[in-house]
Amino acid sequence: MIEKNVVADFSAVVSDPVVDPSAYVHPLAAVIGHVIIGKNVMVSPTACVRGDEGQPLYVGDNSNVQDGVVIHALETEMNGKTVEKNLMEVNGKKYAVYVGNRVSLAHQVQIHGPAVVLDDTFVGMKVLVFRSSVGVGCVIEPGVILMGVKVPDRRYVPVGSVISTQDQADKLPQITENYPLKDLNKGVVHVNTSLAKGYLAAEK
Repeated sequence: MIEKNVVADFSAVVSDPVVDPSAYVHPLAAVIGHVIIGKNVMVSPTACVRGDEGQPLYVGDNSNVQDGVVIHALETEMNGKTVEKNLMEVNGKKYAVYVGNRVSLAHQVQIHGPAVVLDDTFVGMKVLVFRSSVGVGCVIEPGVILMGVKVPDRRYVPVGSVISTQDQADKLPQITENYPLKDLNKGVVHVNTSLAKGYLAAEK
């Protein structure tokens, strides 16, 4: 389902999602409002990308939004005024949620804005990212909670961790050649971009 948002005191403009023709949004997924979906993105069944409160929501090229993922955000305007604290800047533009290129959001992940996940990062099953940013080339193992922190580039967050102070985030281990999940995201991206192409071809 791809549809407009509705007007509210926190959303004065009605927006259609902008979905690249090479992206695949499953009929059982929901993409609503001020959302930008890039090239070759796979949005799986029961995923919800809902840009009707905080906006815009952005998902970059070759990324995947797997089953049960929720991307949503706190209000970014109220009565016509911008709520700056609920926006995050990437490359000179402001977003409620920004998901970069070649990012994998695994099953039942919640990315709740304000939030940023940068390129080549794997976000594992049932992770919550809220008021946080995740750097380039990270691995967020399953069951993690990130709250109010910035995860540096090329770090991993061990399974089940709750990271709620910047000191904790700064001390996260670096991804090395010995880290067993260092190449996981490449395979996940390959599978999901292939699925997007396959499902689009099957519709024709």
